[in-house]
Amino acid sequence: MRLTFPRAVMAGALLTAAGATCLFGSVSATASPRPEQGPGALVVTRLHYAGTPGMITPGVTTLPTGAKAIADGSFAHVWDNVTVDGNFGVTAPEYLDAYSTNGRPLGSYAVPAGARGRGDRSHDVMTGSFSSKSEGALNLSTDGSSLSFMGYVAPANSLDVSNDNTPGVVDPTNPDSGTNYRAIGTVDSRGRFTVTETNAYSGDNGRAAILDDATGRYYAAGNSNNGSGTGVPGVIYGTGAQLVTPAKGPERVQKPGQPTPAGGFSVTQIGVAKADKLGKDTNFAGVTVHDGVVYYSKGSGSNGVDTIYFIDTTGKACPTGVGTPIRGAAAPTTPDTVNPTTGEPGYNMCILKGFPTGLAKSVTTPEVGGPQNATAFGAMWFANDSTLYVADAGNGTDTNDGSTYTAAAQQTLAGIQKWSLIAGTWTYDYTLQSGLGLGQPYTVKGLPTGVNSLTGDPWAPAVDGVRNIAGRVNRDGSVSLWGVTSAIGGVSDPGADPNRIVTVTDRLSAQTVPSAARFTTVKAAAAGDVYRGVALAPSR
Repeated sequence: MRLTFPRAVMAGALLTAAGATCLFGSVSATASPRPEQGPGALVVTRLHYAGTPGMITPGVTTLPTGAKAIADGSFAHVWDNVTVDGNFGVTAPEYLDAYSTNGRPLGSYAVPAGARGRGDRSHDVMTGSFSSKSEGALNLSTDGSSLSFMGYVAPANSLDVSNDNTPGVVDPTNPDSGTNYRAIGTVDSRGRFTVTETNAYSGDNGRAAILDDATGRYYAAGNSNNGSGTGVPGVIYGTGAQLVTPAKGPERVQKPGQPTPAGGFSVTQIGVAKADKLGKDTNFAGVTVHDGVVYYSKGSGSNGVDTIYFIDTTGKACPTGVGTPIRGAAAPTTPDTVNPTTGEPGYNMCILKGFPTGLAKSVTTPEVGGPQNATAFGAMWFANDSTLYVADAGNGTDTNDGSTYTAAAQQTLAGIQKWSLIAGTWTYDYTLQSGLGLGQPYTVKGLPTGVNSLTGDPWAPAVDGVRNIAGRVNRDGSVSLWGVTSAIGGVSDPGADPNRIVTVTDRLSAQTVPSAARFTTVKAAAAGDVYRGVALAPSR
């Protein structure tokens, strides 16, 4: 299957003469920059709510968890159903939208969202979950030739899919009894689109995936386990860091096996006496690969440590659970060892030295104060070997005084954090957040006005932080960053709030926030749309 983006969008870096100018800027044909330094348009993942009022009947429709619906299927009150069904969600068509780096539309592709096997069985099906705010990250492959993101093998307008089981890992204690594969979608620079199904992340969602061309594997991040027990080993080894081999055929011929973990971590590695609930220490949000090392971020949940991790295949980088990668260490290509009784993977992951090591449950002022209080890490991007940008999605607290979401406005860590490697330890530099308007309500045409009677919050949402990012190092030493904002307030489930694509310019060498570093909005989502991931377009 091929996408219908304009060819210039997906292959804009193909030049025929030195210094030629393409859609994404002027570059030298003799230079071969790393993917993060190259030219490119922006590609964003967007979900569009396609439900109808008659899809759900209040007081009549029984939701997958057994609760009776209290609202019909119309946007935005459909999300009122989350008050009776904590798993409530609706699968939605997913789009890959292309823009110039200043927001000029270049093209859009609708990911196939029909029922699997309907009509032409050769086409692949993949949807996202509206309003699962933690998913849909978009990652450029390590060689810059393709983009990958995660979703579900389920038709649009299916209910509660993001918390149901996968067909190969069924947890009988999960109150959401449906079964649907999770999926990794990939589009390459020629517009070819493929889907790889997986049984990982049963009971929850896959959030991000990146294709490492050196190993030929996907490394995926996500969460599992929506049940009351942990008696199914696949629920435990099917969470967190996953190693997935790309499928060689369309979905109709795929037969996914058991999940294959890439790694595992437990707080007992850093001296905590009592282990957390199995599988929850690796409730990962983001994944990236840099210099052959696979990195993960954790930014939610009451278990474990919200911080940055890496996979250590040498067994020598972090004897006390904290360290830095050993140069030249190989990325994992085979599944991690697993306890056959509990499903717990081996402990081959480490906290990246310098990042927070305190338990998530011990942080009393999230996103306020020093870097040890950061708890909402999202996507990561290495500008070079010693500079790492990390998204912080905000504390999710919707306290408001009627005109401002006060807790959001007081945050000092929400936005895009910059960290530098100094003498073997990663050190927090600062957070880029000026211009985001943290906690300041914004109006969206099509949303109700006034106060949402169910939540007590204004219907107007506000920016809470930044969840996913992309970046580019420019020749003049500046760094262009793009982000997808997170939101609070507004709709009964804030993951359904229309959010924004934003951009800011930093200086690579800066150790304090540049005075000119101020976010501006590239694109604002309409009511019924949400942005999830952002990346530079493939350039090879």
